[in-house]
Amino acid sequence: MEAKLYVGNLAYTSSEDDLRTLFAQAGTVKSVAVIKDRETGRSKGFAFVEMETAEEAQKAITMYNGYQLQDRALTVNIARPRVDQPRDRMGSRGAPSGRPRSRPGTGDRRERSSW
Repeated sequence: MEAKLYVGNLAYTSSEDDLRTLFAQAGTVKSVAVIKDRETGRSKGFAFVEMETAEEAQKAITMYNGYQLQDRALTVNIARPRVDQPRDRMGSRGAPSGRPRSRPGTGDRRERSSW
């Protein structure tokens, strides 16, 4: 079992220190990373906490899944590996076809020559 935990449903004001203090009650905390928006620097409402051992991680799940922190019920479970999604030419995710997006109102009509 992995020792890296996903912690979701965080209040946007929750800090890495808050989580480190809380999860230290379940065992040795190796690292804490609150995930933030690149542009605004504001928390996205989730974090990753890495515990020293798998047993400590399981203890933290038992103790803190559903735990109320800053009036929010935490979701705590084993972190899944990140799956990279393909990017389109503009750098955004979720356009698997690779086709350029059509402009609104243009439909699929093509210009035809008059000759």
